[in-house]
Amino acid sequence: MTKTNPLLIVVLALGVFGIITTEMGIIGVLPQVAQKFNISTSEAGWLVSIFALVVALSGPFITLFSSGINRKFILLIAVLLFAISNVVYIFATSFNVMLAFRIIPALAHPAFFSVALVVAASLVSPEKSSQAVTKVFTGITAGFAFGVPLTSYLAERISVEVAFMFGAIISIIAFIGILIWLPSMPVQEKMTYGEQLRVLRKPALWLNIASVAALFAAMFSVYSYFAEYLGQVTQMNGSWVSIMLFIFGVVMILGNFIFGGFVQKNITLTTTLFPLIFLIIYVMLYFLGNHFIPMFALIFLWGIVHAGGLIIGQSWLIIESQSAPEFGNSLFVTFTNLGITIGTAVGGWFLVQWGVHQLVWCGIGFAVLAFLLIIIRIKMYGKPTAKKLELHP
Repeated sequence: MTKTNPLLIVVLALGVFGIITTEMGIIGVLPQVAQKFNISTSEAGWLVSIFALVVALSGPFITLFSSGINRKFILLIAVLLFAISNVVYIFATSFNVMLAFRIIPALAHPAFFSVALVVAASLVSPEKSSQAVTKVFTGITAGFAFGVPLTSYLAERISVEVAFMFGAIISIIAFIGILIWLPSMPVQEKMTYGEQLRVLRKPALWLNIASVAALFAAMFSVYSYFAEYLGQVTQMNGSWVSIMLFIFGVVMILGNFIFGGFVQKNITLTTTLFPLIFLIIYVMLYFLGNHFIPMFALIFLWGIVHAGGLIIGQSWLIIESQSAPEFGNSLFVTFTNLGITIGTAVGGWFLVQWGVHQLVWCGIGFAVLAFLLIIIRIKMYGKPTAKKLELHP
């Protein structure tokens, strides 16, 4: 494709940013949502887990069924659904209505990501495709760095409705940009369903999937209640929680580079050690959680390590599905979101049963499980080998 408008890459990244802001921004406003609907924070946590559960259940099917549809149409429908859902959140007077409109955009989530990856690569020359894809997927870390904390800040300083308006505006801008600048992109060639599904026959892939799901359960069983933990245990007010979310997201960008380099050098060692690093972070979180200054410092380390999970998880799973990379990416989206669902749900149960401070032990348990699954996979099938990995931070 010649003379691609450079703003189109920015628009695709903005679409990713809007989706992450909508998906994860809810974490920073769970206390306000719980107060608005007069429910507990653990009940409000279903807004996180139901989104992730729908993505997990529908991801591979949505990706397979949409693989023959015009890519521009898929991207437009996806960002439009996210914009509409945020508008519904603004005016919702029932928690069940809000919950329903977490389900609808979640159906579009996996299709958007798999298509955005293909579109970004096709917009430039082959030697620049990896660079274009990386630029688009910086929307993920930008969502954590700026979208999530800004959503929390707007909810705290103005109102939760204004916070959701921010998410709607981002998706609307992305919709307009895609509509104007992206040409029609009908699919010329596609792999058959059978060719894509064939990767599921590999037993090693399923162990990789299980370990990645457990790893994300470890990450999000605690992170999903980030605002509640800092508010109740560290006694931070809403403004400080927003600042901590911002710091957490910004240092995630640094974590992408750090762990991306580790993965390229030795993916097996990096993946094996990662759950143990998370375990150490959580032990420190438990014993330092009551102290403001140490927690302030720990947020930096936690954010860097949290970012590593995104790169390590994708690399570990994709390494066994390289023959069908788009479908492999959909499996990554699916099973990481399954891990988020399980982690958030079990974390919420811990919170109710033993209080928010004990929530950390839930994350530690999942980290141990992920470590054991990784060890079993290596013992049974050896160290994985791969072509040069393409990371999408």
